Amino acid sequence: MDIENLSVAALLKFFEQYFPLNLAERKEVAVRFTERSVKRRGYILQQGDVAKYFTFVVSGCFRQYVVDETGKEYNLQFAVENEWITDLCSFYSETASNTYIEALEPSVILQIKHDDLLFLYTHYHKFDRNFRIIVEKKYIDLQNRVMQNISITAENRYTNFMARYPNLANRLPNVHIATYLGITPEFLSKVRKKMVRPA
Repeated sequence: MDIENLSVAALLKFFEQYFPLNLAERKEVAVRFTERSVKRRGYILQQGDVAKYFTFVVSGCFRQYVVDETGKEYNLQFAVENEWITDLCSFYSETASNTYIEALEPSVILQIKHDDLLFLYTHYHKFDRNFRIIVEKKYIDLQNRVMQNISITAENRYTNFMARYPNLANRLPNVHIATYLGITPEFLSKVRKKMVRPA
């Protein structure tokens, strides 16, 4: 790919909200990232596999989830345009993942391999800082979610979800939102009806 590629242009725009990139750095992005199209319900990671890629979503929507011993699914996170997704533990430790990452819509992504990312960290320190910010934000999101699940009502969790993902309500089935919030789809429907009911 080259730096004029539309997907690469979207990624460069994302990076440059933190630090401006010079031409050499922009060219490295084009070389190190691989573009891929993913069909709806296609997987970019399955349980037991090593997460080999850090993924930037150009278009589409993904969910990361786990499955318990009874087969019940629990959504951990969603990623839409201009967001990142991977199993961070598996990616950085190069060990088997406990999660799945599935496309909920036809999607276009850019992926970078572990070794290529380490190359960017070593040779172009702006990327080290960029990805530190990305990982820190993921950690903050996770910490906030854990705190919300143990300290606030389902109604407030839903309100916070809508603030975090304002455009997802019409893109996600109720069941996916419900498992993310730790409630049943039926209870989510009650919450939604209660929130739209006139006072």
